[in-house]
Amino acid sequence: MSAADTRKATIMALLAWMFAVYDYILFGTLLPPISHQFGWSETTTSLVSTLVSAGTAIVALAIGPVVDRIGRRRGMILTVSGTALASAASALTPGIGYLVGIRALGGLGLAEQAVNATYLNEIYAVTEDEKIKKHRGLVYSLVQGGWPLGVLFASAFVAIFLPVVGWRGCFLIAVFPAAVIAVARRGLKESPQFELEMQMRELRKQGKPTQATALATEYSVVEQSSTPLAAIFRGKALRTTLILGLAWPLNWFGTQVFVILGTTVLTEGKHVSFTGSLVMLIVINAVGYLGYIFHGWAGDRMDRRVVIAGGWLLSGVMFTLTLTVASGTLAVVILYSVGMFFQIGPYAPLLYYMGECYETQCRATGTTFLNALGQPGAILAGVLTTTLLASGASWNEAALAVGAAGVFASGLVMLGARKANTLEG
Repeated sequence: MSAADTRKATIMALLAWMFAVYDYILFGTLLPPISHQFGWSETTTSLVSTLVSAGTAIVALAIGPVVDRIGRRRGMILTVSGTALASAASALTPGIGYLVGIRALGGLGLAEQAVNATYLNEIYAVTEDEKIKKHRGLVYSLVQGGWPLGVLFASAFVAIFLPVVGWRGCFLIAVFPAAVIAVARRGLKESPQFELEMQMRELRKQGKPTQATALATEYSVVEQSSTPLAAIFRGKALRTTLILGLAWPLNWFGTQVFVILGTTVLTEGKHVSFTGSLVMLIVINAVGYLGYIFHGWAGDRMDRRVVIAGGWLLSGVMFTLTLTVASGTLAVVILYSVGMFFQIGPYAPLLYYMGECYETQCRATGTTFLNALGQPGAILAGVLTTTLLASGASWNEAALAVGAAGVFASGLVMLGARKANTLEG
């Protein structure tokens, strides 16, 4: 893969992920004005968020095997196209049932980060750009940093345009950047590893298994007779699937509470105005972006597992302090920002670490499977939060018991992950 093609793919991945997050977070950010228009109670609002997470999980989970079948390039076009469609359809929302169903399409956008990780992991391993190849974890952190940038832009966008075009208009405007990126991605090249996999598939289809095996041996590729989904539950991949399959949903307790429902936590838990919460989230997520760069850099120099686990443990502590001792705007912003720095930052080495742990034949399936497990975590977090609120707990108490505790627990679980393969293909 040439240096120019590698850099083009990197920039496109960043933009696609940023606008996928933009759409995904736009829903959570706009949930207060949406619920106000439809007259939903706090419990109903939390339930809607939970149901949306369930639909998102189903869609996101289905993408991995598809991408391992149709290819990385087509998969990336599919995910960003789904983002555009989800934004457009959300603007037409007439009520709860429609909104829950249409927001499930957001699972295509959420799968963007896993598809990006699969594609970039493969092209960084064979790129002619030696600087990127040497510092691949740091470079990928810039791409994965599209999450806080997407959250930041969603918050800023709502603060500016909500009074002008309303929440429906905000969804409509979000369609255009995603649509442009979907068209632009048609010019990307497929990864060499997947092209090799397609050659081997074609040889087997033609009844030439010996030639396929010889080709695999020539390029040091591990052949797998099982389906991609079965492969992630076998051999060395099993431990990764089990440990991250628990750590990821636990960490998403924090993502659901402090990121997706951040405006609600700040307005209801810390008694900040809605406009004030948007401004605070802009600052908080700007700091969060620095967390991606730091953890990506650290992951190139230390064991990625330790970097991820340490970040999540510190985040749990910071969020606990935010909810228990922080008083006043400055204290809330500082502690919330540091908590976000250590909660979302480790996803930079995490996504790259997952790509290193799975072989080419099941890499997209493994990464998207684990990525989709964030949604069951979001669902359970939503159920627990809804239950606590219905029983009389405050948003502060619910966020502490669900969000802060979940993030800390995910760090403990991550300590059990195994060393990556550091695959080259």
